[in-house]
Amino acid sequence: MLAVSRTDAVSLLELQREDRRNALDLELCRAIHTAAVEEVEAGARVLVVTGSGSSFCSGADLNGVYGNEFLDALYGMLHGLAALPVPLVAAINGPAIGAGTQLALACDLRVGDASAKFGVPTARNGMAVDAWTMRTLAAVAGGGIARRLMIAAELIDRDTAVHCGLVDRPGTLDDALAWAQEIASLAPLTLAHNKLVLNGGADDDIARTFAACWASADVREAAAARTEKRAPVFSGS
Repeated sequence: MLAVSRTDAVSLLELQREDRRNALDLELCRAIHTAAVEEVEAGARVLVVTGSGSSFCSGADLNGVYGNEFLDALYGMLHGLAALPVPLVAAINGPAIGAGTQLALACDLRVGDASAKFGVPTARNGMAVDAWTMRTLAAVAGGGIARRLMIAAELIDRDTAVHCGLVDRPGTLDDALAWAQEIASLAPLTLAHNKLVLNGGADDDIARTFAACWASADVREAAAARTEKRAPVFSGS
C-alpha cells in the first residue's frame, strides 16, 4: 500500500495501490501521515512523494468509506504534511485528481512528468474540499487557475501547470530525487523557517525559528566554510 525507502537524507514515499490508481482510502491516508512523521524523526531532511504505476493519485477511493473518519484521516494527513519542518517534493507521474491534487499541494515543490494532469472535480460529484485546499491552490497557481479547477471543474495538463506554477519543474521521479538530494544539503533550520513563513505560520513560531537560525551552529559553519573556501556541511543545530 505504501513503500518507504531512504537514500542518504532523502526518503521516498511511494503510493502502491496500482489496481485503484493509488486512490486514497482511510488506511493509506493514515499510512502516509505515519510514515512521513517517522521518516522525519529518523533524520530525513527531504521527503519525496510519488505514485506507483501510471497514476500519482486518482483521488479519494470511491469504493472507500466516507464520513468523518475518512475526512479526519485525509485532512489530518494533508495538513500534517504541510506542517512538517522539512521540504516535501511531489513527483507527479500521471493524473493527480481530487485528493491527488490536494496531496500535491501539501508538498512544497512539484515535479511533473509529461503525463501529469490536475483537477478537483468536486462540482461534478457534489463533494467539497476545505478552504485550505482552495487558498493554497490560488496561492501556488494563481486565482485564475484555481477558479478554472474549482468553478469550471477543468483538468489542466503538465505544460499548463508548469506555466502557472503548479508544477515547479518538468521531469521524472529521478529528477525529483536528484533535486531532493540538492535540497537536503541546505541548512535544515533555515528551510524549516522558510517553510513556516511561506505556509502562514503563527508570528510567535516564526520569531522562534528566526532566532534559532541566527543562533545556530549552522550559521557559524557557513561562515567558516566561506573562509575556508569549501562547501558547508549543515547539521541542523
